[in-house]
Amino acid sequence: MQKDEQVMMDVASGDIGKLSILFEKYHVRLYNFFYKMNYNQPLSEDLTQNVFERIIKYKSSFDGSNAFIPWMFRIARNVNADHFKSVKIKISDNVEVQQLDKVEESYDNLSDQKYLLKCAMSKLSDDYREVLLMTRFQGLKYSEVADVLQCTESNVKIRVYRAIKALRKEYSKLETAN
Repeated sequence: MQKDEQVMMDVASGDIGKLSILFEKYHVRLYNFFYKMNYNQPLSEDLTQNVFERIIKYKSSFDGSNAFIPWMFRIARNVNADHFKSVKIKISDNVEVQQLDKVEESYDNLSDQKYLLKCAMSKLSDDYREVLLMTRFQGLKYSEVADVLQCTESNVKIRVYRAIKALRKEYSKLETAN
């Protein structure tokens, strides 16, 4: 089995068909990232597709010196930001109460704690939600997230710490309200 970086180098060299290997491996992971950012299934599907379109468009910018996953998530972040810039709303403004109700319906079997956690996550700033999604839900290492965010690993650790602190605060508010 080829490493992702080698497959991407083949794509960059013109073997576009090999992108299907990366699509099969990462489309669900990207979809989950987008869905947890915006709680909108059709939009998450579109944004996932847009990532792979951009991978093709910018294939020559991948030189193999960096890991594929951080490069892909950097594209994903840009796709997400570009979408919300084009519709001129902030991501957090997009999460309406009715969308959270849809989240609740789709997670009927989840405990109250998990539902409260999802609601608390939706109340975080986009930056905090994004860093938690990458480190806790997508399993990226701090060094990979630093590559995606183009900052230091120490800065990522600080962001994660602050995001967790903000998440605890939001969760506590929701728990008290129930």
